[in-house]
Amino acid sequence: MSGNSFGREFCVTTCGESHGVGLMAIIDGCPPNIPLDESVIQPDLDRRRPGSTRYGTPRNEGDKVKIISGVFEGKTTGTPIGLLIENTAPRSQDYSAIMNSFRPGHADYTYWQKYGIRDYRGGGRASARETAMRVAAGAVAKQVLKTLLNIKIRGAVTAIGDIEASAFNAETALNNAFNFADDSKIEALKELFKDLAISGDSVGAVVEVRARGVPCGLGNPIFERLDAVIAQAMMSINAVKGVEIGDGFKMATLRGSTARDELTPEGFKANHSGGILGGISSGQEIKVRMALKPTSSILVPGQTVDIEGKSCDIVTRGRHDPCVGIRAVPIAEAMLALVLVDAVMMDKAQCFNVKHDRFALAIED
Repeated sequence: MSGNSFGREFCVTTCGESHGVGLMAIIDGCPPNIPLDESVIQPDLDRRRPGSTRYGTPRNEGDKVKIISGVFEGKTTGTPIGLLIENTAPRSQDYSAIMNSFRPGHADYTYWQKYGIRDYRGGGRASARETAMRVAAGAVAKQVLKTLLNIKIRGAVTAIGDIEASAFNAETALNNAFNFADDSKIEALKELFKDLAISGDSVGAVVEVRARGVPCGLGNPIFERLDAVIAQAMMSINAVKGVEIGDGFKMATLRGSTARDELTPEGFKANHSGGILGGISSGQEIKVRMALKPTSSILVPGQTVDIEGKSCDIVTRGRHDPCVGIRAVPIAEAMLALVLVDAVMMDKAQCFNVKHDRFALAIED
């Protein structure tokens, strides 16, 4: 299976399945002398891990990461960093009843057609369980960005179903069980999840992630535009079906006189473009939103076919999130961090001789 690596200079390769022995990642290209140990990585994993919120899956994994290489005496050595998380609470028997049927909305059918083998244990490699290693690697990328450039990345859920946040506050999101950006909507969300528990159904969400302190000049024109790489990174996350940069689709409703981000000696007057112009970072805050579909593993009976092509009904029992967006926030932060750290290193490789002694607008930090 190809497609398990991301990044060119700061390259992350992952492996592992939902119900296998564990998950692993190798980071190749991390700069040396970056302060790093498990305590830097674990907080982000704790935000993503199964069992971290009462409104997520009841599967409870410790997700304790081990650094097995690339770090000595609390600092990166410049050699490949190996990361390991063991699976401690798989329950593969939950899937035995559907081992010969394809779950609607999942990758069961497409994986079976492509590879000719069916790993029915929670979706195997297609399970969102693999994103634990993205979060671990992303935490390392965050540490590099913070240490070298003081870039800060934060995210939050901004919509669940038809309940939308009226403000973006990442600190608020850290202090409620929904990772929601607006605490005035918490009671409405509690009622929504009561209804989901009764009906056995699920709901979609919107996650927003932002980066501040990003210098002007990251990204390349044409095929490796910074916003294009960000979109690829976010679309690679399980359940993501749409990505917006800046005002995104709203830009189609604006006039050019409004949508353009005018410049003054003090800085930009607006940020409709989300901190990226011509595929290159502008020094403004980078803003990204993604839409996540409702999980298809629900208790509502649905129609499908089995491996012999016969029609049958299916109910997906087991331990599943009624809203995958709640635990997706640190995943989105991780992918943005991986894009930015790779862009920083590629920029240094090509443009190290460019002098920055001319006029420049202030970086939004």
